[in-house]
Amino acid sequence: MYTKEHLLQLVQMTMPFGKYQGKRICDIPEEYLLWMQKKGFPQGRLGDLLAMMLEIRIHGVEDVLLPLKKAYPAKLIQPAAKGTH
Repeated sequence: MYTKEHLLQLVQMTMPFGKYQGKRICDIPEEYLLWMQKKGFPQGRLGDLLAMMLEIRIHGVEDVLLPLKKAYPAKLIQPAAKGTH
């Protein structure tokens, strides 16, 4: 089950590497998330958030994030380093 804190992290955290580096986790396209899933999500908080975002996209409920995106437009932060949650 997702908490408000999980949803806030999807909106506030940015992708630290790759094609979508600097993009909010919630703005990463489903195709990329599917590719990451096939390759294997990274361990730790980042992997958990990417998997969570994929599940949200697969179920078509991204709109739940819209009010949070409007409320938190500029507070973008990087996820914690590997091994730290």
